[in-house]
Amino acid sequence: MTMLDITLLEQHMDMLSRLLPDTASPEAAAYILFGSADIAADPWTGTPRCRLISHQVIEIPAIDMLSSSGVHVTWSTRSFMRMLGDAAMADKIPAIFHTHPGSHAFFSEQDDANEQELARTAHQKGARGLVSIVLGGDGSICGRIWRNADEYTLADAVQIVGGRYRRHQRQLGKSSSHQHLDRQRRLFGQRFNEDLASLRVCVVGCGGTGSPVALLLARLGLGHIFLVDKDVIDETNLNRVHGSRRDDIGRPKVEVLKREIEAMGVGCHVEIAQEWINGARVRDALKSCDFVFGCTDENSGRILINRLAHFYGIPVIDVGLRMIAASELHGHDLNGRVTTIVPGRACLICGGIVNATRAQEEELERNQPDEFQRRKVEAYVVGAGDPAPAVVTFTTEMASVAVDEMIAALTGFHGAEGMIPTRVRRWHARDDRFLNVQAREGCPVCQSEDSRGAGDVIPFLDMAG
Repeated sequence: MTMLDITLLEQHMDMLSRLLPDTASPEAAAYILFGSADIAADPWTGTPRCRLISHQVIEIPAIDMLSSSGVHVTWSTRSFMRMLGDAAMADKIPAIFHTHPGSHAFFSEQDDANEQELARTAHQKGARGLVSIVLGGDGSICGRIWRNADEYTLADAVQIVGGRYRRHQRQLGKSSSHQHLDRQRRLFGQRFNEDLASLRVCVVGCGGTGSPVALLLARLGLGHIFLVDKDVIDETNLNRVHGSRRDDIGRPKVEVLKREIEAMGVGCHVEIAQEWINGARVRDALKSCDFVFGCTDENSGRILINRLAHFYGIPVIDVGLRMIAASELHGHDLNGRVTTIVPGRACLICGGIVNATRAQEEELERNQPDEFQRRKVEAYVVGAGDPAPAVVTFTTEMASVAVDEMIAALTGFHGAEGMIPTRVRRWHARDDRFLNVQAREGCPVCQSEDSRGAGDVIPFLDMAG
């Protein structure tokens, strides 16, 4: 049986919430177009998975609204037929949304009967299904998809994604018996532990920042981790890759971290991939995740996860360090950065964090090493320079800052806006800077209505090559 998740982007949820100003309001309705992520095999269960991502909210024209009260809402099918046409043109899945102001979110017998007829019409018009979302007056939310007029699948979880991450799930995570999580329950409550137990997180890059990120997530009580890194441990890694030992030299980094996490005995399910993140299996893992931590120093990898955040509505927490040794002209310049990427915020390209030219060179070096070396000799490409400086205390500190951003998304301890867009820690200056990067007008990633919540497109993430 295919598992189902529904993601509502925060800006779309804000629009829909205005239809429910208070519990005394009459029922209200709207339409949504959803992008979809079809996952052949969830990496932790091996089962197929479907993730729907809100792409566009469509208001129902006032002229088409027929009647509404605290227990019902009706509207003309004219706008429904137009919405089906819009969905077909955009290759998206159509959805209806309505409120239950005086109760929690649930599907009534009347909803079943009405939606069955609408699903039949949608099926006849060639739609890939009909999604239904209900928002309760108590803030609860539920969803399902009618694949045809005779059967539907309930969503295992409906998540609202932005600076905050709010998860509404049918079955809570199995963390209640884990006494080792009692201290954090006392701070953030049992629901925090249950949310963590249900989350799926990918860590891209398992070096100086990725290794502490992975181990911290496991100790927090995270239920599912996917580790991606193509490299093996070498001697220079021993000063900063957590869990590594001298006899691990030559062993894949992902295997070392999997061993260390499983040795903790904290119930975290770990899967790994020793490959580049654009591989087919890794793509399914990325699309299955609720958060992605970018701990790679590759520009090409950052470009991929930057687009992933906007196409699939998956929060990406990107970590970077820049350290320059002291010289006769200047002192040490030691900087750490954590950037959070969600739809509605400026992307890594707008923030000047990604070097597109270097990304192309990395792709050439990976896929055509002989051609890369030829161009390097002829000075057409720069190529990798000397290894960047790295000190375990600094890399570990930024890993903690990154994981704290995920906690802020879940709990709101930073405030209502959740995750900080970009924090730069300057150890040499003894301060933190908080950057509010503005998106570039016309950015094809973060300013594109086509890419936001688009889900699966061909080619993957609309990336050529």
